Amino acid sequence: MGAILHTDVLLLLCLIGAASALYKQWIPDTNYENKTNWDKQAVPCSSDIAEFPAQRKVSVFVESMHGVQELRLPVDGEFILNSGAGFYVVSGQEPSCGAGVTAKFKDSESLQWFNPALWHAAVTSDDLQSGNFLFSVHEESVPCRYDDVVFRARSSFRMDTSSGQSTIPVKSVSVLGKTFESQSEFSQFLSSGSGRLQFHGSSAVTVGEPGCQDPSGCDCGNSANSHLICGTVTCGSPGCKRPLHPVGHCCQVCGAIVTIRYEAGFNLQNYRQRIHHLFLTQPKYKSIQLGMSKVFKAQRFAFIPFSASPEVQVVILDGEKGEQAESLAREVVTDARTQGSNMGITEAEFQASSGSGSDNTGSDAGMVVGIVFGVLITIALVAVVALLIRKGVVRLPSMPSLGRLKTNSIVGELGGPLDLGFDNPMFDKPTMLPDVPSLYGGDTISMTRTGVHFVNPVYDEHETDFNA
Repeated sequence: MGAILHTDVLLLLCLIGAASALYKQWIPDTNYENKTNWDKQAVPCSSDIAEFPAQRKVSVFVESMHGVQELRLPVDGEFILNSGAGFYVVSGQEPSCGAGVTAKFKDSESLQWFNPALWHAAVTSDDLQSGNFLFSVHEESVPCRYDDVVFRARSSFRMDTSSGQSTIPVKSVSVLGKTFESQSEFSQFLSSGSGRLQFHGSSAVTVGEPGCQDPSGCDCGNSANSHLICGTVTCGSPGCKRPLHPVGHCCQVCGAIVTIRYEAGFNLQNYRQRIHHLFLTQPKYKSIQLGMSKVFKAQRFAFIPFSASPEVQVVILDGEKGEQAESLAREVVTDARTQGSNMGITEAEFQASSGSGSDNTGSDAGMVVGIVFGVLITIALVAVVALLIRKGVVRLPSMPSLGRLKTNSIVGELGGPLDLGFDNPMFDKPTMLPDVPSLYGGDTISMTRTGVHFVNPVYDEHETDFNA
């Protein structure tokens, strides 16, 4: 019994450790037998001349024996020969091959690591072999730091790893059937002839990342190279009423986006399997593309971001105008609301590109929470400022006196001071009299108990009209 329990625990830990680790497989190759690598869309036959770009570096995997008229090789390149593979020269022409042409091997120099169209994603290596691929947003189509990178065992390739960073970290890399998980061992391969021909560019691929240990998923980490990723993508014009723009995707899309909020106990991989078995196996959803990933979406008050919360984004596309995607989104949200408590899901909502019937309950609730949060912050700031004023830490600016306000209020209609005219010394205050002695000095003014009398020097009080 104890041994059985121990085995179950180990199995559970393995599932948790691989909760979000995916396998990303490089699609192009430089195989000799791949007809798409030749300009004539056919593998050279015994009457043909096989020509490789002279000034290009190339690594070519050859699986079987081939007859040719001539091989024109590059300055720097290699043939990786499978057991029993090789070349032989045919003298003359074979009727089955025709007159013969010059077949040119295509240049693979421009194939880039950060091109999402050049990768397949799957949950397991068996899914890679069987073609059971996952749909992902553009940033997650390229290998994330916790992914296992796979190049087919019987295959050669050449890729450009240039980016703005010095390294491209991943969990492991498998080349020609050998898996590299140690950086020292992988560095030796990169410095070999095959490594230099297959990987080129300014950024070095590194292995040894521990992978995602969070059952709810991990952020991919490719947002720093989003400009490179989206630079390889050509976006069409969406034909729906309200196109959607998923996080991590380069283009607007028609379909639906389901947002899942969760708590402890949520497992992304288990939920992905649940959605697949419940819905994607139904015939009506056979054209659906569904991508699921953990993202960090900024929470906003009005237009001001104040935090970033993790959530699961489910992108649903159906290749039409979004009708089937919206139908599936409704079913996914209903399932999450009715059964979510058993899976650690706390809230679910969706948006649809049709513009009708979108479930905005969660958005409205989020807006209400944001408004309440903003009001509480404002009240707290006012209380803090009032406390600081009361303690004397902050002082309010002094208000101007009433007299000053009254003085400053005497302005003219054109904005300047009013013209008050000139001082009249005859009606000035008595205290001002000494300031103008020529007018107020001597006997011209006499002050008595009854008031102030002005003396007229022309009039003599001792004279009468009769004396005049």
